[in-house]
Amino acid sequence: MHELGIVYEVIKIVDRFAQENQLTRVDKIVLEVGQLSQAIPRFLEECYPAAVSETAYEDTKLEIIVLPANAKCKNCNEVYNVIKYRKICPQCDANQYELISGQEFNIKEIVAY
Repeated sequence: MHELGIVYEVIKIVDRFAQENQLTRVDKIVLEVGQLSQAIPRFLEECYPAAVSETAYEDTKLEIIVLPANAKCKNCNEVYNVIKYRKICPQCDANQYELISGQEFNIKEIVAY
């Protein structure tokens, strides 16, 4: 499960940010995770308590926003979710598309003081 390693890296980045900005407490970390990002949100949530156990981030909340795997059909320009429609445009049944979202993995927000 590589999600544990991902969570450790997120905590390192947040910790560096907190130190550079002289923050004393981080209340919440908000992640954006695309449906095609190779990180499974449920596993990130399950790993999080173990990763922050006995650290300054033990009471910090983790929020995950899942970003849809959206694509634009090259035939009719319909925007659709490639997972939901199994890569087939629901408008014209074409399977040629340009991916426009879904591979992201971002630290969107750090709520701290």
